[in-house]
Amino acid sequence: QVHLVESGGGSVQTGGSLRLACAASASIFSTNDMGWYRQAPGKLRELVATITPRGITKYDDSVAGRFTISRDNAKNTVYLQLNSLRPEDTARYFCYTQGPLVRHPYMDQGTQVTVSS
Repeated sequence: QVHLVESGGGSVQTGGSLRLACAASASIFSTNDMGWYRQAPGKLRELVATITPRGITKYDDSVAGRFTISRDNAKNTVYLQLNSLRPEDTARYFCYTQGPLVRHPYMDQGTQVTVSS
């Protein structure tokens, strides 16, 4: 059974920073891609960032250069550092995993990020 524990999120002003964290079991963490989707009210869910077990990262163009995804193998945790936040980054952010042990993207309940102008 997949279990993701997400933390972080909150409210900041434009230009501020936040950090999200997502912990998984060792087996999931070592074999599956992990990352974040986000969904704003009235909009489709979009893939924000992904990191593979080998540390290869991928970002949506809208966050490239501002967000950084990383992983701590000792803690089985991935992090998403959100810098230079904009009001359009306001959304619910969902940690996800997908890979050999999780064929379809599995997401947690999400955490809210709100950026005010």
